This record gives sequence, structure tokens and C-alpha cells, in this order.
Amino acid sequence: MKKQYKAIFLDWDDTIGDWTGAEHNALRDIYENYNLKTLYPCFEDYLNAYKPYNLELWTLYGQGGISKERLHFQRFFKPIEGLPVADDKLQKLAHEMGDEFLQLTNKYFSVLPGAEEVVRELAKKYPLTIISNGFKEVQYYKFAHSGLADCFAHTIISEEVGINKPQPEIFRIALERNGVTADQVVMIGDSYSSDIAGAKAAGIDQIWLHEGDAEEDATFIVPSLPDVVGLLL
Repeated sequence: MKKQYKAIFLDWDDTIGDWTGAEHNALRDIYENYNLKTLYPCFEDYLNAYKPYNLELWTLYGQGGISKERLHFQRFFKPIEGLPVADDKLQKLAHEMGDEFLQLTNKYFSVLPGAEEVVRELAKKYPLTIISNGFKEVQYYKFAHSGLADCFAHTIISEEVGINKPQPEIFRIALERNGVTADQVVMIGDSYSSDIAGAKAAGIDQIWLHEGDAEEDATFIVPSLPDVVGLLL
């Protein structure tokens, strides 16, 4: 018999919205627009410099160890340190790249295949709450342009509440806003470190969107958002 939940919490990026695709296209434009082939002969080389460091910064951000502004600047500054220009010009360039990147990710924003249908079906039965670590100006743009804003009872952005996933306190804020207890909800997300580990720490069931073998465990593991239908509806 299926467990009966009273509310559902969801991550946004790469759970509902296609962040990976938007990020990839935006970084390709950055690579071309700023002629980064002088440092990186091909786009994949630039990705290999940017992505691991970006992930490291986001981990620090999730732990409260770095500010939004520092993350946003540093992820573009470090990969271009090798350019033969003065440091002040490098810093200015990194800020420009960061601002353009956010505009480009909005340009390339899309909802993942099948996500709209699943969200609308879930919203018929459950109050839905988004819990996101994304930057508020970017996330609210996505919500507004997704066509799904009416499906969510609450949206909780880490920047606004001052707490990042995976800290359990952000999940407790969501519980309070929904008037439910931890055993009455389930968290759906693609990131083990922020979504799944955070929900576990708050005593909340989890549905981990993960393809292939899993080194970690969760209450449920399914390949993609459409696969939650059999669990929740």
C-alpha cells in the first residue's frame, strides 16, 4: 500500500527546469563571445575548467561558507586567470561574464520533457512547495515563464530565508508553511547532497531522481520526474 502524503516538496533545477541544458548553452555562448579559445582550444576544455570549480563553490554556498556574490564572481574569474591582462581588467571581465551568463540562462530556459504534465497532475492532489538554492532573480524568472507558477502553494528560495539546502532548517520552514509534520511529506530532487541528504536530516522521505547505479540510498530512487507518478498518484 502506498504511503499517503499530505504535501510534496520539490527542487527546481534539473528536477522541473532544464538547468543543465540552459547552463551548457549559456557557457558555450560565453566561450565564443569572450574568445576564450585563446586559453582553451575547445569548448570542452573550458567546461572542464569551469564545472568542477563551480560545483565546489556551490557546495560551499550550500554550507554557508561563501556569499552569493563571491560564488557568482569567482566561478568566472578563476577559469580566465591565465589571460594576459591586468588583474583589475580580469575582475571586470569576470563580472561582465557573470551578468551575461544569467541573462543567457534565462534565454535558454525550458521545462524538462514531461515535467509540466507531472507537476499539474501532482498539484491536483497535493499542495506543492518549491525549495531552491538558486539565485532569487533567476528563479523567479523561471517560475514566471514556466507556465507552472499557479501549481505551487509555496516557493522557498534559500537567498530569501537565509538558509541553504542541505541545512534541515530550510525544510522545517517548508513544513511550517504547509502546516504539516516531517512524516507527512516527501521531497523530490535530483541532487543527493542538497535535496536528498537535506530532507533526510529533517526526517523527511525522499524521492531521488537518479539514473544508473546509486552509491547512496533514498526512500525511493527513480530515473526522472515522470516516474514519480506511480509512487504518488
